[in-house]
Amino acid sequence: MPRTLPHSIEKDVAYQTNRDHWHNELRILEAQRETVRQGGGERAAERQKAKGKMLARERVEALIDSGTRLHELGSFAAWKMYEEWGGAPSAGVVIGLGTVRGRECVIVSNDATVKAGAWFPMTCKKVLRAQEIAMENRLPIIYLVDSAGVFLPLQDQIFPDKEDFGRAFFNNARLSAEGIYQIAAIMGSCVAGGAYLPIMSDEALIVEGNGTIFLAGAHLVRAAIGEQIDNQSLGGAEVQVDISGVVDDRFPDDLSAIEHIRARIGELAHPAPAPFDRIEPVEPLADAEDLLGILPVDRSRPYDTYRLLACLLDGSELTEYKATYGRTLICGTGRIGGWAVGVVANQRLIVHRRRGLGASEKEMQIGGVIYPDAADKAARFVELMNQKGVPLLFLQDVTGFMVGSTAEREGIIKDGAKLVNVVANSVVPKITVFIGNSFGAGNYAMCGRAYGARFYYAWPSASIAVMGGAQASNTLLSIQLKNRGDDISQEERAALLAEIQARYDAAANPRYAAARLWVDEIIDPRATREIVARSLAAAAHNPDLPPFRQGVLQT
Repeated sequence: MPRTLPHSIEKDVAYQTNRDHWHNELRILEAQRETVRQGGGERAAERQKAKGKMLARERVEALIDSGTRLHELGSFAAWKMYEEWGGAPSAGVVIGLGTVRGRECVIVSNDATVKAGAWFPMTCKKVLRAQEIAMENRLPIIYLVDSAGVFLPLQDQIFPDKEDFGRAFFNNARLSAEGIYQIAAIMGSCVAGGAYLPIMSDEALIVEGNGTIFLAGAHLVRAAIGEQIDNQSLGGAEVQVDISGVVDDRFPDDLSAIEHIRARIGELAHPAPAPFDRIEPVEPLADAEDLLGILPVDRSRPYDTYRLLACLLDGSELTEYKATYGRTLICGTGRIGGWAVGVVANQRLIVHRRRGLGASEKEMQIGGVIYPDAADKAARFVELMNQKGVPLLFLQDVTGFMVGSTAEREGIIKDGAKLVNVVANSVVPKITVFIGNSFGAGNYAMCGRAYGARFYYAWPSASIAVMGGAQASNTLLSIQLKNRGDDISQEERAALLAEIQARYDAAANPRYAAARLWVDEIIDPRATREIVARSLAAAAHNPDLPPFRQGVLQT
């Protein structure tokens, strides 16, 4: 039976301190996100508008239904990367989920204010991620194309490898073959290999005067074969629609092309949804604001994960699985936005477990660590959710698997491997939220980036690394000092340790992860319910779940 989770909370000094800290962190995050939204800056935006072109995010706003908003993904992509080239805010492309004529779609919109929309390595990774989301969830995908093609100084990192530029066109072909609708509007440049993306879509449009598509622009044509021609005469709207027939339709401006896309999306058939259970949603009994007060500033401090769940689950209700066993992992079913979900969450509160039959035989368990019994429980629970067809939500705040002689004798490697195996082979949609630490193999067991979740989100409190900063810094310091003996003062040792830890902490920051698309977006914890519910609704567009199988397990 479901039980109502503890939801009343004392708003003491610790609560107020935590809340004030995270409010400030969220203000900083939103200010940085707003800077990213400016793309290449005011002057670049003015130049684009002088040509009669809309900006990337303006196009998206015109495309999606009135009263809805884009669920943007990858807004921090390439954050603080490519600075020797002037940076690439948001990797020069806007992607996300948008509602068009009542249909959830994946939207890709090049930002031509950033190096004329050229593709950096992270641009490529971001577009491939958008296509992956469309494929996994069987969502229509809309490309608003305005790109100068590959950023040539970094061509060796964009062009040749399996997950590079060519993979986008490979995905075009696979999406179309799977019956997943793609439509592209050429609103600016579309050059060289990039020309294949709209033409390998199911339908392609072009905007007169600004849109051009060709394998080689006028300058390259002149250099290659000596032909004197301008870009519009070479591959403008009239040429590619009326003469070559490469593009399907032409439109006088961005808005009219966007309206045509909306009409096309409105015509699409409505496939049967996945049979995931959903009922009328109920608000939690706990206030979402409490998430900021519960979450400690110091990631090593314990807190009660049940109280976090009370802020996230409908009615603050959880039907727990094996509640008194393997207590450093909480497993159970609840609802978010009416959708049934199976929750796997690290319990950060320090708990005790009883060993043997004697009431006095107890052993302290460290919060956030996965013990053999917890791994065994979670593996069974994930199997059960696949059997029942219930999507999974992983809430990660894990410092890893337990180490030491006791854990080894209890079979921690075996039980950990069982959990990793089952998570890897799970077929129901998985959504992962990094709420705190995500260290070592704990990242894998709790469905980290390598384990095929449909969506990945991080709170500002997240930290993703192979181990904690203090442990890693001391390990690295020991390695550096190995051959130096005692010929170093305590002051030098402290300074070196501080430098190592600062570098390590910077790499563990959620912005670092978001820059490299290890997570899809850094989110406000208070918006988690809404975002997870929208992600589950997107996942429900794919009704095809393969049978759940797993390999050999050590039992």
